[in-house]
Amino acid sequence: MTQAYEINFDGLVGPTHNYAGLSYGNVASMGNSSAVSNPREAVKQGLQKMYALHKLGIPQAVLPPLLRPDLATLRRLGFTGTDAQVLNKVAKQAPVLLACVSSASSMWTANACTMSPSADSLDGKVHFTAANLANRFHRSIEGPQTAKLLRAIFADESHFAHHDPLPLGDHFGDEGAANHTRLCREYGEPGVQIFVYGKYAFDPTQPAPQKFPARQTREASEAIARLHQLHADKVVFVQQNPAVIDQGVFHNDVIAVGNRNVLFFHEQAFLDKDTALADIRRAYGDDELHFIEVSSKAMPLEDAVRSYLFNSQLVSLPTGGMALIVPGECEANPRVWAYLQELLTRQTPIKAVHVFDVKQSMRNGGGPACLRQRIVLTESQRSTVSAKVWMSDEAFSALNAWADRHYRESLSAADLADPQLFIESEQAVSALQLLLTLRYR
Repeated sequence: MTQAYEINFDGLVGPTHNYAGLSYGNVASMGNSSAVSNPREAVKQGLQKMYALHKLGIPQAVLPPLLRPDLATLRRLGFTGTDAQVLNKVAKQAPVLLACVSSASSMWTANACTMSPSADSLDGKVHFTAANLANRFHRSIEGPQTAKLLRAIFADESHFAHHDPLPLGDHFGDEGAANHTRLCREYGEPGVQIFVYGKYAFDPTQPAPQKFPARQTREASEAIARLHQLHADKVVFVQQNPAVIDQGVFHNDVIAVGNRNVLFFHEQAFLDKDTALADIRRAYGDDELHFIEVSSKAMPLEDAVRSYLFNSQLVSLPTGGMALIVPGECEANPRVWAYLQELLTRQTPIKAVHVFDVKQSMRNGGGPACLRQRIVLTESQRSTVSAKVWMSDEAFSALNAWADRHYRESLSAADLADPQLFIESEQAVSALQLLLTLRYR
């Protein structure tokens, strides 16, 4: 077995972080529409979480934000003139469109891509497929830009294989790692890849949600498994319960999380739970595998969604065992917090719970797990990454100073039309490129 490490690549919150309520089906996003945001606090909350994981001995890196507002998209849609004129026109004629191209949603890097480590692929390479995020316009414009960013960071073609986003449209809707989990004994060993989908796109007779959209299709998940050259006997396709999608569980990572030999999930997570678990166990083999199932009696679905309990990060500690990285909303919910305290008394690999304040992200519908993309690399693969994306004491200090220089303390919907905001965002992105020695535009 080749030694490999799972590295959390967290998205840096962008300077245009705002609450526009653009994500239909995401209860928190919809509920906080038009509130005033604090971009500086948002990026610093994310940095605090990254740094704390780094200090715990968990490999940690950063992914930079995409430049917003996305004026190139506005020009493709017929808005002309100087940058200031374009922003003025769209603010008057299509303010919702302005909110879409200003969204800082690339911070949720669980949606950036699906990644498969070299131990799982037939060609022995690390594979990336940037998500197309086809269901929401403001996110669908991210795919090509994210693909370019990933190619810039993981550039060595002898180690890394990159795939463009799947074709746009409902049939191949792909939301990245938010609907994907990998289980394994050790990170460097072949693992089981679990693709969770919301519906069959080409078969309307199959179960599907009725109120909110199913953002991941079975067909998209199958395409990614083919592109990544995965072993068929180590891939499991599981349908998410349509009823929970209709209650605000827009991604699987809002109701389940896995790491190594542990799958932590709510009993309502999957449409056919018993078959799903049997298929996962069969693919995993005879090694020890822990299913930690949370009943509706112990945790009503409403509490799970509001607290984002399952949008926690489940990480392996260097000292042994695992820890849940949970948002402060879990501690504030008596039922959830009582459950977590009881969980720690059981004989499971989960030995600790760490609480973090990520309220700025949570109000837009993204918890700790939304903010990170898990990437498994061997030491030789990691050594090919020349960009200075790794978290350290020095990086933490430099990134906080960068945020202090370039981020506003408050941002409202009206501010999105301010041409100065675009100038500030460009300056922030350019300064970050220099800091990370990375070009990705």
